[in-house]
Amino acid sequence: MLTSLKISNYALIDHLAMQPSAGLSMITGETGSGKSIMLGAVGLLLGNRADTKVLLHEEKKCVVEGIFDIRSYGLQEYFEELELDYEESCIIRREISPNGKSRSFVNDTPILLDHLKTLGEKLMDVHSQHDTLLLGEGDFQLGLVDAFAQTGVEQTAYQLVFNEFKSSKKRLEELTGQSNRLKKEFDFNQFQLNELSSLSLVAGEQEELEASQQILENAEDIKVKIREILSLFQDEQFGVLQGMGHIQSSLQGLERLAQAFGSYRQRFQEALIELNDLAESLGDEDSAVEVDVEKLERTRERLSKIYLLQKKHGLQTVKELMAFESHLADQVFQVQQVADQLLAAKRVQLENEKAMLQASEVLSQKRKACFPSFERALEELLHELGMENARIRLERQSLDPHPSGVDRVELLFSANKGMPLLPLKKVASGGEFSRLLFAIKYMMADKMALPTLIFDEIDSGISGEVALQMVRMMQVIAQNHQVICITHLPQMAAKGDLHFFVYKDHSAEKTISKVKQLTAEERVHELAKMIAGDNPSLAAKASAKELLMN
Repeated sequence: MLTSLKISNYALIDHLAMQPSAGLSMITGETGSGKSIMLGAVGLLLGNRADTKVLLHEEKKCVVEGIFDIRSYGLQEYFEELELDYEESCIIRREISPNGKSRSFVNDTPILLDHLKTLGEKLMDVHSQHDTLLLGEGDFQLGLVDAFAQTGVEQTAYQLVFNEFKSSKKRLEELTGQSNRLKKEFDFNQFQLNELSSLSLVAGEQEELEASQQILENAEDIKVKIREILSLFQDEQFGVLQGMGHIQSSLQGLERLAQAFGSYRQRFQEALIELNDLAESLGDEDSAVEVDVEKLERTRERLSKIYLLQKKHGLQTVKELMAFESHLADQVFQVQQVADQLLAAKRVQLENEKAMLQASEVLSQKRKACFPSFERALEELLHELGMENARIRLERQSLDPHPSGVDRVELLFSANKGMPLLPLKKVASGGEFSRLLFAIKYMMADKMALPTLIFDEIDSGISGEVALQMVRMMQVIAQNHQVICITHLPQMAAKGDLHFFVYKDHSAEKTISKVKQLTAEERVHELAKMIAGDNPSLAAKASAKELLMN
């Protein structure tokens, strides 16, 4: 509950401090005195947005601070999620700087505005005249039904399988798109793969083929040259080897004359061995080289195919062609692989859809089961609030699965006998809306765990016995919840545990709003003014005292 509220430099408020009752607090004041301005400041604590227009003094920052007793709210886990220090006395502060920068703090730790808004929803429920618009919305009405029927377990179970269904549906859509893309490319990829596979490429073969082609193309000239060389080597009279034999004999003779020349003979011997080996190798090459037109043609043809595919695919080597062939094989294989994955994903999606529909049916049945008791309870409350002929019906329509289920709920209302039941937006007046919303808040107070309820002119359009009945119901709510009510009716203001009076102070250069907690004597005077005007009679004061006593 809210134990302390401080507001500084906000709209018409220079400085304000109040400590509302743990039960029922009433706030009164003249129209325009600043009661709703206070509500706007409280809205900052709940995560509402603001700008520098709210600054009373443009050179100073606006600060709104609320202290909440949250010991029984079970918020420890939520604070841990947001990495906030948990204290049973929670301090929330909003600051609006002159430069327009807004900062939010929980227990002096900065917090994002969205997170503050979520926390605020757990601390306070603020009714204002704008809430009547919300009451006509289908999502809000469905939330009321869920709160009344206590469908938390069923909602959690449904949302779990709904999320699984959404995930499997997304996976199926992705695989379907991938499969369609692969199918479009399959024929072309398969053609290219067949074209490459038919060559049975081997690493390094291009270099070998090119070398072989060069020899085959020049085979005749090569053989002629080899034989010329061999002739020079092997001629019996003038051949190199014959001459080398003479040189060898001379070097042996030289070595016998002087040992120093032995190294020359040794070097010559090594050269002679190499020349003999060279001649022998050339002879082998002569035997190996053949003029083979058919082989040359086959070599040229294969190289031509390799060159053509390299040009076609913008590649330079056989190794690159083989890598591309492997890539194409993977693409072709993926078509079948994705097809298998697609079948599996369809099975999973169907299973999740079945589970989701079963969970949605359980949720819908629990919602529908509460309709009669919801309608009866709300009608009885409206009768107590002076709407004797009010009738309520809940109407359900089926929707495609969405995060809240498969239900759309519409609250139908008729305030007068003989009039048809119609959607709220079409039939309810302002006063009827106020009473209807109050009855709903009364009915839901315990079910929706609203620790602090603030009513801003919920008494709009009512008076007399209806107002008394409404405030009695507020007193019932206040037994378990903190209630703060802004009212214009003396019979309501008299029933608060505490009474705060908001007024304008014109003594300074700027008019400012102030608030004070009324003493017993001041309270009598204020109630008398609300009954009879600024100069209340003794009778009005007596009526005020009577209101306070009853």
